[in-house]
Amino acid sequence: MLFCAMGLALSIGAGLFGIAGPLGTLLVNIAGSGLMGCLAGAVAAGMVLPEAWRGFFAIGLLGALTTFSSFALDADQLWQKQGMAMAGAYVMASVLSSLLAFGAGFWAVRHSGMWQ
Repeated sequence: MLFCAMGLALSIGAGLFGIAGPLGTLLVNIAGSGLMGCLAGAVAAGMVLPEAWRGFFAIGLLGALTTFSSFALDADQLWQKQGMAMAGAYVMASVLSSLLAFGAGFWAVRHSGMWQ
């Protein structure tokens, strides 16, 4: 998964921002946050998943998919090459959209009725 995230970041991000990474990292982090929300919503709704498996999926797979270190590097490169406004917009877009994706995933699965 990590290689998929890196490939996506390099292929998509280079064209939009002029440097490799930002858009791809943003999309991967949004997707990973949404999936994490789905997992948390399923557990909250009553899905039986042993603690070890929760850790495997949440920390192992989804933690490897989302890339905080890449996010930090991308923000720094944007700051250096395009200024504080672009870096700040990227940071705000990343944080807010990832939180919204988590909340949407949580809400959708929690209220789906699948584990009631």
